[in-house]
Order: sequence, then structure tokens, then C-alpha cells
Amino acid sequence: MAGLSSDTPKPNKIKLHKQSRLMEIFFEGGLVFKFSYEFLRVHSPSAEVRGHSPGEEILQTGKQDINVNHIDPVGSYAIQIDFSDGHNSGLYSWDLLYKYGINQDKMWLHYLKKMDEAGASRKLSAELPAHR
Repeated sequence: MAGLSSDTPKPNKIKLHKQSRLMEIFFEGGLVFKFSYEFLRVHSPSAEVRGHSPGEEILQTGKQDINVNHIDPVGSYAIQIDFSDGHNSGLYSWDLLYKYGINQDKMWLHYLKKMDEAGASRKLSAELPAHR
């Protein structure tokens, strides 16, 4: 993750909406994406979530009511998000966030399908001890 793709717009503003649990990112050129905190958490780019190679992904359950404590800039190419469950190891580059914005609907439906197939819940109270 050395740098940015030259054709990816850069964000000029990021807003956290605590009550609705949404992060709004305003990219150059006028594109605006809204991500639920849950979406960002379950799609964390960290090895803890993605694994170290394809097929090692770990389904994230019980994240429906997750909050964002704060975000920190990482150089001029990414942010690090500190979630209320203590997770904060993923670096969300501008390229990644832009890609997430473009593919958000498809990614969310895929996640919901995986949750259904696993019989898992988005609610924390129903989380099985085997899932993190």
C-alpha cells in the first residue's frame, strides 16, 4: 500500500455521524459515499478480518451496533479507524474507500448472504463465542 493510484480522487472531507452510525466521505469531483460503521468494520482491510491469503477471511458477526471512537490520518493516503470493539488495525486507503464506495451494494449483499449461510447474527447478543 505504498501510494495512491493516480486516477483515484482524493477525499477533501470526512464526517462521522454518531447518531446514525455513518461515515460520509466527500471526494474531489463531487462524489460522496456514506458507509455504515458496521460495513466498514466487517470489511476491515486488516489481516484479522481478511486473513493472510484468499480463503482465510473471518466472518465478522455481532457488529450491527458498532461505533467509531475516532479516525486518525495515516500519511496523506489513508485513515485508521478505531472501533468501539477495540478493532483498529486496518488501514483504509483512499483507493480502498473509493473502491468500497463504488462496490458497496454488492459487497453488502455478499456479506448478508454469508451471514445467512453461517446462521450468524449481526446483533452482538446473538454472537457465537467462536466468531470474533
